[in-house]
Amino acid sequence: MHAAGPQVTSIRVNPGKVGDRAEGAGLPLGVGGGGVWTVAGAEQVPWSSFGYYLPERPSFTFDPSFHAGTYYVQEASSMFLEQALRQTTDLSRSLRVLDLCGAPGGKSTLLQSLLLPGSLLVSNEVIRNRVHILEENMVKWGGANTVITSNDPADFSRLENYFDVMVVDAPCSGSGLFRREPDLVTEWSSGNVQLCHQRQQRILADCWPALRQDGLLIYSTCSYSREENEDILDWIVEDLGATTCRLETPPDWGIVETTGRSGAYGYRFYPDRVKGEGLFIACLRKNDGAAFTAPRKKGMLERLAKKDEERIGAWVRPEASLFYFHHQELIYGLPAGLDAELPVLQSSLYLKRAGVPLGKLSVKEFIPEHDLALSTLISPALPALSLSRDEALRYLRKDEWRPAITQRGWMLVQYGGHNLGWIKALPGRINNYYPKEWRILRRES
Repeated sequence: MHAAGPQVTSIRVNPGKVGDRAEGAGLPLGVGGGGVWTVAGAEQVPWSSFGYYLPERPSFTFDPSFHAGTYYVQEASSMFLEQALRQTTDLSRSLRVLDLCGAPGGKSTLLQSLLLPGSLLVSNEVIRNRVHILEENMVKWGGANTVITSNDPADFSRLENYFDVMVVDAPCSGSGLFRREPDLVTEWSSGNVQLCHQRQQRILADCWPALRQDGLLIYSTCSYSREENEDILDWIVEDLGATTCRLETPPDWGIVETTGRSGAYGYRFYPDRVKGEGLFIACLRKNDGAAFTAPRKKGMLERLAKKDEERIGAWVRPEASLFYFHHQELIYGLPAGLDAELPVLQSSLYLKRAGVPLGKLSVKEFIPEHDLALSTLISPALPALSLSRDEALRYLRKDEWRPAITQRGWMLVQYGGHNLGWIKALPGRINNYYPKEWRILRRES
């Protein structure tokens, strides 16, 4: 099955930045040699509202639109998470959702695109040195209703009955990725499959208390082994008392429905049947538990003074309904209503970030953060400088660069109408505030 055709490349556009499919149809993507390919006329991933197959693999590093967060490069099979959520969950109401194994951010950005702004998305990564790439991708995606954490699955058991949905893309033996990563073939062993099976059980048992009664677990792996898939479903049904959910999968999608001895439904993606890599995914509903009861005493966030909120008002969309709070030297913005959730999370978890860091207030001015520039909260009325592709790449490399502008002060820089970051125009020079750790280090060949 892994010899069935070449690996395909797919992307998922960001509806928060490019709008719906019609609006996103002209999204520019740099293709080798500086040519341009657009979403218009491209083949859509059948199970995704925002996914498209690319006719060739561009150099994403040298596409400014990628750095602006207008799309995410994601393997097509993984986009089926959208169907798992849509077919089982009422997305018209606010939800508490946990992505337990979040890095590098593909599932979390997809979830953020589907949830209401008033929903809470907790995106967790237990491996500390992977949290930075998760945070970078979530910043580029621009949502404000996200909390990024770095906790062991067992830590979430303190939040008993808290989440409506938990997504667990479990660590696995990786046999579904043999076509994409041939080196995994030599690393695979039946002993590793058994170790993964045990790890998967431990992860699920640790976080299971955090799912409320009737809450949904979406479980997935990139493995073909029954021990990591159907056998895990049987264990969830028989030992944790969950109920299976059957999903609609049209025959022309090529997805294989499977069951374990418990009758629990799972869905397998094989590269010789779908345009994508190997994947297993299943949905199960929790039968025990209860509704979440908030603690009587909760900590309070330090709310921003009204006069300072007014100073910041010009930097965010007028329709944005935000709760502003201080954390250390920065001011953060969070969708109104979610401020009550943060003290609850803080009581049990290590929070890497919450909401959007907007900037700092000094006596003379507001100093904006890069996160604000890429956020969907940003005001469209702020001064902005439109860049060519070559200028945008110079900005992203932090090369010496002096655009011909007469305006002074803070300005957004844009490519194709989408924000890349900030500059500050001063007499005789331009200060480039693109994050040093994100800059492009290579040159186009």
